[in-house]
Amino acid sequence: MNVSEDPLIKRGPTLIALEWLAIASSVVVAAGLAYVVAARYYLNWPAAGVHTIVMVAAIWLYMTGALIASQSRQHLVVDYLSHRLKTPRARAIHRFIVSVLVLIIVVAFAYWTLRMFMWGSRFSTTMAELGIPVWVPQAAIGLNAAGSLMYALRDVYQSLMALRHGGH
Repeated sequence: MNVSEDPLIKRGPTLIALEWLAIASSVVVAAGLAYVVAARYYLNWPAAGVHTIVMVAAIWLYMTGALIASQSRQHLVVDYLSHRLKTPRARAIHRFIVSVLVLIIVVAFAYWTLRMFMWGSRFSTTMAELGIPVWVPQAAIGLNAAGSLMYALRDVYQSLMALRHGGH
């Protein structure tokens, strides 16, 4: 199932903004890596700092991609069992169990992210070469943790409502 097939998932401004952020990050990663390869191996130009920019963009790409997948309910898909379940109630129970498991994992990730921010707040470190503050790539992880937590709570709530209504 993709985003357009599920009536509960709307292509709202949040999803559109995440998609554009992922596209922009992809362009920076691709262009930066192409420059690094061309500069180092063909032109003998310095590429100092470009690798750092590519790494920061890659972190944003990975984290926004994971968040888009969470928003679309495609981050963790175990469909073998769900397709074999015959009754709507059994599918609703399965969806509830999966959403609770995902919530537990996301809560652990959010906790570790919070601990990372607390640790990082004690220092004012920057990344090598360009002096980019460490909070710039960490912000992508924080965005993912907060967004994934919201989407996991949404999924638990919706699966609980479906379970209460007999799986429909």
